[in-house]
Amino acid sequence: MLTTENFLNLTLENVINIELVSRLPQLGLDQCMLTAGCLFQTIWNHQSKLPLTWGIKDYDVFYFDKDLSFEAENKIINSAQELFRDLDINVELKNQARVHLWYSSRFGGQYPKLESTKEGIDRYLISGTCLGLDVETHQIYAPNGLSDTEQGILRINPKNYKLDLFYQKAKSYQDRWSWLEIIEPNPQAI
Repeated sequence: MLTTENFLNLTLENVINIELVSRLPQLGLDQCMLTAGCLFQTIWNHQSKLPLTWGIKDYDVFYFDKDLSFEAENKIINSAQELFRDLDINVELKNQARVHLWYSSRFGGQYPKLESTKEGIDRYLISGTCLGLDVETHQIYAPNGLSDTEQGILRINPKNYKLDLFYQKAKSYQDRWSWLEIIEPNPQAI
């Protein structure tokens, strides 16, 4: 069984994750969390006996800043690019306080104003991918537990019920890790 301690240890065996976690505090970001694919895909790679960085397209970092200006977020993005330049990876930083301002134009539909980084993680399309690693405390945030992640179960997140986007994301994951299982959504369960 995958415990939070095992999860933390495995995700930090990914050399990129450990570099990010060690350097991100230099940016001084509030509620800063390493999140998304770089965490659960590291687990799937371990289970698939693949290099731990294999197939990870980008490394997501969420933080929360009440300054909603594009300029403030862009300044952070530029600082991060400089900080991680030597890693030759794509680091995606997103101020969760700003997501509601651009989400509908990029993905369609409404998106609520968030009050924390954790609320952004809570809204991932797939339940088992709602994961975060606090870069200051090294605490794991897993509101839906780790079972689906460990078992490779891809089920829609009822907090973000967008069928088309769910299938697109789930199939993308299954194309890279063929053993993952897509669970068909049950609209009546929502």
